Amino acid sequence: MTVTATSVDESDQLQPPNAPVSRAARLVRLVPALAAALSGVLLYVSFPPRTAWWLALPAFAVFGWVLRGRSWKAGLGLGYLFGLGFLLPLLVWTGVEVGSGPWLALASIEAIFVALVGAGVAAVSRLPGWPVWAAAVWIAGEAARARVPFNGFPWGKIAFGQADGVFLPLAAVGGTPVLGFAVVLCGFGLYEVVRLLVEGRRTRAVQRSAAAVALLSVAVPVVGAVAARGLVSDKPEDGYATVAVIQGNVPRAGLEFNEQRRAVLDYHARETKRLAAEVKAGKIAKPDFVLWPENSSDVDPFANADAYAVIDSAAKAIGVPISVGGVVERDGKLWNEQILWDPEKGPTDTYDKRQIQPFGEYLPLRGLIGAINSNWTAMVRQDFSRGTKPGVFTMDKAKVGLVTCYEAAFDWAVRSEVTDGAQMISVPSNNATFDRSEMTYQQLAMSRVRAVEHSRTVTVPVTSGVSAIIMPDGKITQKTGMFVAAHLVQKVPLRSSETPATRLGILPEMALVLVAAGGLGWAIGTGVRGRRARNV
Repeated sequence: MTVTATSVDESDQLQPPNAPVSRAARLVRLVPALAAALSGVLLYVSFPPRTAWWLALPAFAVFGWVLRGRSWKAGLGLGYLFGLGFLLPLLVWTGVEVGSGPWLALASIEAIFVALVGAGVAAVSRLPGWPVWAAAVWIAGEAARARVPFNGFPWGKIAFGQADGVFLPLAAVGGTPVLGFAVVLCGFGLYEVVRLLVEGRRTRAVQRSAAAVALLSVAVPVVGAVAARGLVSDKPEDGYATVAVIQGNVPRAGLEFNEQRRAVLDYHARETKRLAAEVKAGKIAKPDFVLWPENSSDVDPFANADAYAVIDSAAKAIGVPISVGGVVERDGKLWNEQILWDPEKGPTDTYDKRQIQPFGEYLPLRGLIGAINSNWTAMVRQDFSRGTKPGVFTMDKAKVGLVTCYEAAFDWAVRSEVTDGAQMISVPSNNATFDRSEMTYQQLAMSRVRAVEHSRTVTVPVTSGVSAIIMPDGKITQKTGMFVAAHLVQKVPLRSSETPATRLGILPEMALVLVAAGGLGWAIGTGVRGRRARNV
């Protein structure tokens, strides 16, 4: 009889085949799951209203450590935990007035996209130069999340957490996809540098090509951001405009403010007249035009003579055009509309919101959802209709592009206004529904990123705060508090040149999606060949 020697670990000899796993071993197995969830929380902490943008780098470094070398199935679960750690606290504001059910459902569904990204990152993590492929996979996940379901939900894009960061100028190069890619690449590259240093100390040998890729993954995004600063400018190209932003406030926060529509309209008219009185007294410069927020007139001025008279009197008092946010019924349909109101001619132009909010402005699958919970159909009694054309108002001599609230999260919605001739952008919003939550600060950060992305002044008139004026370099020069009546007046630069991001549009995102697809294809092909070789 021939005996073949095999290498057997001593612990295996001492432990029966079906022996229970020790508590220490179980705890060790939980470490990756715990690290994935906590790194997701760390990513959340990097987002506004905090200015700790740099925490995104260690968050992705830990995420890379958790996923590298694991199976796609493990990546799926770990990615889901990372997504929950990030999105549950980020989106808590969605349940402020409607309860925890919608918040938990939204975060849980959106985390599925992060889970798929986790599976993809785990798959490409064995490839040479894996941080590049992995970062591209993340952006591909963001691209999918911005489109499905129900026309997408881009909230939580990595770019939107970088308004105070050194990488911000990259928004002008290739928009939010390039900015987000740089941050994620730098985070994964940071982990790879640390891994190779530790491995090098242990084995006294490091593969030069791997080390070079790791270092470049960290260095290239930083150097690129520094080089892109030349694209960021707040110099006027078409002169200046003096703009006034009105925040009229609401009687009280929450969904109930919709029941006080006339009071909200009166508040904005009153604040505009207060501004007119200060102009007349010589205390402040007369604006060239005035911007009101979304829902500043939920009473339809085309159907209600009193509402028409209130707006018209405010326009005549200030003596310049006003952009009014109204809810308008036309041909039996509801529209979330911006109305250009001339002090002499009255309403002369309109813009209908194109990217309307599911479950807020329209109810997908109304019959099914109504059968599950009739409260949802009661809150959204009638769906808003979608606009089809960009909105650029000629106000005095300035061309002002309108991006209504939720639309600021969508790349295409902002870019279309700039390519249609906008010399500045206004983001009229209504955050009263979300009380004093972080939502308004997250949305304000989006507007700062959009300012740099397209090199335009951005104004943010909000019903109850925070309203702001943002320069083309992303800096806030004036802002209001929350739930106060206030107005901001400032001379701002008008610009007409297009950044590379504006000109390229969707192309950088498409290129990164193709890179992700290439990496995943390579990883799958390598895995198939490896299995075949083992079976021979």
